[in-house]
Amino acid sequence: ITFNATISTCEKAGEWEKALQVFGEMMQSAVKSDRITFTAVVSACGACGAWEQALQLVALMAQNTMESDSSVLGALIVACDTGGVWERALQAFDMMVRSNLDSDMIAWEALISACQKGGDCKR
Repeated sequence: ITFNATISTCEKAGEWEKALQVFGEMMQSAVKSDRITFTAVVSACGACGAWEQALQLVALMAQNTMESDSSVLGALIVACDTGGVWERALQAFDMMVRSNLDSDMIAWEALISACQKGGDCKR
């Protein structure tokens, strides 16, 4: 719980690099991460447009046989929007749809924003 709270605080402070550092310390200490952990660290990356790191975290979830949920994928869509990679935002949204996950307004707004920035409003 302490690691999750610290990562969440880093997220709210816009300190994505610190959030990744704390996450790394958590992994090294063998404390089990959960979806709350991943949502917070992906959101921290997303707030600053660190979409590549956010994508790596979602891949790490899959490697650890932890399924992404709508919160994690929504945070990835925000990261892709902020990072200016609309194609990746669309791929993350497709993952959400294929997994039968409900999308929230934040995910939709980020997807629309990413597509507008990328000039692909027809999809």
